Amino acid sequence: MKKDLLVQVKDGDISAYNELYHNFKMPAIKFCNSIINNWEESENLIQEVFIKIWEKKDSINPELNFNSYLFTIIRNRVYDYLKRIKRNEIIKEQYWQNVIEYQNSTEPDLKNERISLIKYAINGLTEKRKKIIHLNFEEGKSYEEIASMMNISKNTVKNQLVKAKHIIRAQTRCA
Repeated sequence: MKKDLLVQVKDGDISAYNELYHNFKMPAIKFCNSIINNWEESENLIQEVFIKIWEKKDSINPELNFNSYLFTIIRNRVYDYLKRIKRNEIIKEQYWQNVIEYQNSTEPDLKNERISLIKYAINGLTEKRKKIIHLNFEEGKSYEEIASMMNISKNTVKNQLVKAKHIIRAQTRCA
């Protein structure tokens, strides 16, 4: 890697940054994909990594190995991604445990009240969030399936689910 290119990127040269991106994009995506085994998500993560590199271009040291710098950032971003996925799985599992608990509740009034609160909270969501909740929890569709059906990105599906769950939890706790 030419140090001159890194110096230019550090100085804010967008064409040098584009060249850097072009040179490292595919190896970076392949590395990321070798860990998470999801090409689309790998592309998204690498775009985020290169945005971060641009935002923190002042911290690039042209004297050091850029390859090591880049792949360390990618590794850290992938670890964060995997933690987030695990957290979403735990939240989904907790949701289903709560649903099962309420279904098996010996107190029908409490069960019906809780179900009413959840339905009320869901009805207060935007149509898009309602549809995503329905497809994911009631029909068991994956994020990718929902994204394809609704013509949105998988990240949008994830973000909308997280926001919807947060709203539902907040409204059912307050009541």
